[in-house]
Amino acid sequence: MSESTEINRFNTKKRAMLEALESSLGIVTTAALKAQIDRSSHYGWMKTDNDYKTAVDAINESVLDFAESNLFKLVKDGNTTAIIFYLKTKGKKRGYVERQEVHNTA
Repeated sequence: MSESTEINRFNTKKRAMLEALESSLGIVTTAALKAQIDRSSHYGWMKTDNDYKTAVDAINESVLDFAESNLFKLVKDGNTTAIIFYLKTKGKKRGYVERQEVHNTA
């Protein structure tokens, strides 16, 4: 089932919120303002409507994919900050972690 078909299964307010979440890259406050609903409505739907929650989760996964693809572009372009971030998050097994040394003076 396509994402647009899935969105059509919801009532008008939920549909407006899902579309706003897509366009705001998942930022709830921005989307709620755009959809003209209270943020609490969104969170209530997340608790009570499994289909709505599934659609929101799919939007959040798409946003994460988008962010990761842009991070990879920066890494490929040699952006030092992006490379360091990537290594700190994905390279932990290879020792790319920051550690704080704590010395006991007692």
